[in-house]
Amino acid sequence: SITKERTEVVLQGTSSLNPNDPAAVWEEYDFKCKPGDLKRRPCFITPYHYRLDWLMWFAAFQTYEQNEWVIHLAGKLLAQEEETLSLMATNPFAGRAPP
Repeated sequence: SITKERTEVVLQGTSSLNPNDPAAVWEEYDFKCKPGDLKRRPCFITPYHYRLDWLMWFAAFQTYEQNEWVIHLAGKLLAQEEETLSLMATNPFAGRAPP
């Protein structure tokens, strides 16, 4: 057992002009192997891990100041950088304006 509770970092974006609007719809970026949707089949690539998904698990145990790379990742997702998006399972903004 590693921990008793499962905390995780979730990256989301919105197309809303006002992200503070309670009616804003937030869409989640899915990772290839990070646990998320309970209806999705688990990703098994034993004994290896997808590096980004693994790092996201550890980032949840600390603050963003201790994991500055998460801020850089979010910036690259906002800029719709193709290399970064290729690390994700889904891009909820594919074919649309960036969040």
